[in-house]
Order: sequence, then structure tokens, then C-alpha cells
Amino acid sequence: MPKKIGCAGIIVEDTICGPIRALPREGLLLALDAMPVKAGGCAANVAIDLARQGIAVDIAGCVGRDGAADFLQGCLERSGVGCAHLSRVGGYPTSKTVILLIEGEDRRYIHVFGSNRAFKVAHMKRSWVKTLDILYLGGLFVLPGIKTGEFLSLLKFCRARGITTVVDVVLPQNWNSAGELKPLLPWIDYFLPNNDEAAAITGEPDPMDQLRALRKLGANTVIITLGKAGSIAASGGDTWRCGTYPAKVVDPSGSGDAFSSGILTGLSRGWDIPRMLRYASALGASATRVVGTTDGVFSAREAAAFVKSHTLEVRSGKL
Repeated sequence: MPKKIGCAGIIVEDTICGPIRALPREGLLLALDAMPVKAGGCAANVAIDLARQGIAVDIAGCVGRDGAADFLQGCLERSGVGCAHLSRVGGYPTSKTVILLIEGEDRRYIHVFGSNRAFKVAHMKRSWVKTLDILYLGGLFVLPGIKTGEFLSLLKFCRARGITTVVDVVLPQNWNSAGELKPLLPWIDYFLPNNDEAAAITGEPDPMDQLRALRKLGANTVIITLGKAGSIAASGGDTWRCGTYPAKVVDPSGSGDAFSSGILTGLSRGWDIPRMLRYASALGASATRVVGTTDGVFSAREAAAFVKSHTLEVRSGKL
């Protein structure tokens, strides 16, 4: 039976513009048929994607006391996500992002951080956490209310109770807090940076060297996403390298979070790392098919059929 997962961290109301061929020139108007508004942010995306896999999932995070908060809670609840630990806070509006999708170019974001500033370790109540099998935090280091000592205490609480912890980081520009991460790594069961984040943490440009450096810092299982180049993972002295499934990319905004939800799905079902990587890669590819961070993500049945009918090599090695 799939295990219960709690997703905590960044929650955002996304407004999506595009895809468009180019930004309008100064003084001109570009008319669009629609600018859809959707739930977004690491915690919300991963939670919605997990619910689509048939997994029981709750979310913990902060929204404002405004219409955007009502909208987000409705989106999450309709997707099957438990919202009892969604906190309404004063003093900040609900976080919002405008995503600009330009054909042939990377995404552009215009962001109001808002209520995510209020999110603290205390919002992950231990009375809730102890009911979980897996706790995921999305957005470490871009959530100013998460203090290292308090989070370390929560990680130790989880370890003592056999609750698996999974952490994804988001590093702001000019980040220089590697010293804050070092005491956390031995207590995080699965650490999920991308290669740019891993480079900032370790100072190593090569992904294999990043794996080695993170393991030396005390990390347990590390999975680094490499964009179009796939992903690599290390646990103990073993490594795995996985490619990507071909996909016609319309909107890549949710692919990383979909990949994370695939890893969490594998953990909840007791899969080995190669199987997790294939499934995560399938969900990541599916997320790019349509506009929005979660709308294109495979259901569990769709993902299983896709992985069965498409070959993706996972090569094993040693650190």
C-alpha cells in the first residue's frame, strides 16, 4: 500500500502568459486568448502530482488572507490534496508568479514572494509529521523563516521515528550558505538539487564530482537533475545515470517538481533507484506537454504504460 506523504514549502499562484513568439516591442500591445491562473510552487506542484499517482498527500505552507488563497486551496482540494495544514497568515499577500513563455527561449519569471516569507518549521507541526511516512520540503534556502537549527531538530525527530525525509533546495542569487547546509545533510535521507545548485553548494562544475563532494559532506542518497541530460544519483558507493524520454516541450515549468514527485512515488512504493529514476523521468517529461506546471503530468496508469512501452537506460557505476 502506498505510504502517506507530507509536502511542505513554497506555494504560489501562477499566471501563465504564452507560449508567444516574442515579447511585444515597447509601446505595443500583445493580445492573448487567455492567461490561465493555476496552483504552483514546489510544494503545491509535488503534492498535486503525487495525488495524481493515487498517493495520500497533505500540504503544509503559508498563503495570505485573500482571494488568491481561496483559489489555491480550491485547486489543491479538487486535486485530492489534504489542506488541513495550509496556514492563512496576515501581513503578506499570497505569493504570485507571472510566467512568460517565449518560444525557443527559457522561461522568465516575475515574482511576489509574499506569504512564503512567513513559513517556518513550526508550521510543520510534529503532531502532523508523526502521522507521515515521508516528509518532503521544497524550497530550502529561499524560505527565510526556515532556521537551520529548528529544521535540524525536525530532521532528527523524523529519523528517530523512521520518517523518510526528502529535501529540494532553491538557491537565491549570490547564495553563500553552504555552512548552513552541512549539518543538515547527514539527517536528510534524499537530497534533490539540480546541477546548478549542486555546483553552487560544492564548487564543482562536473556532476560526478558534485556527487562525490556531497557524499563527503555527509549526504545520504543524492539525486541531481541535469536538465535535458537526465539525472545522476549516488547512494553508498553506488551511482546511477539516467537519460531523458523524448518530449515535445510546450512549457518546462513543472518538469523538475514532477521528477521529484516520481522519486517520492518510488519511495512510497519501495522501488529501487533505477526504477525510481525511470518513473521520475517519465513524469518530468509528461509535465512539459501542456501549459502549466501540473496539467500534463501522467496519472499512475498513464505513467506505468509509458514506462513499459519506452526504453530508458539506467547505467550503474561506482563513486
